[in-house]
Amino acid sequence: MCVAFPGKVIEINGDFGKIDFGNGTIRDNILLSLVNAKVGDYVLVHAGYAIQVVDEEEARRSIEIWNEMTRELPKEKRIQDFNEVVGRGNE
Repeated sequence: MCVAFPGKVIEINGDFGKIDFGNGTIRDNILLSLVNAKVGDYVLVHAGYAIQVVDEEEARRSIEIWNEMTRELPKEKRIQDFNEVVGRGNE
């Protein structure tokens, strides 16, 4: 099973982008070469790769579902799970 998390492309440098996942979480060096994304687009990220461009509404729904699923987890576990999905990148 593949789990991906949505984020907004805020900067592009060659094949890589800086992605804003919200709540102050930004990752550098997310590979964008698999998708045709531009600054302002939302992408699904798995293991450091953007795998699909999605619309903002779909991205927001996914974030809401993630928050509901992880609400009862300790903060450290939520962070660990998030990092496993998107990859650590540069924080």
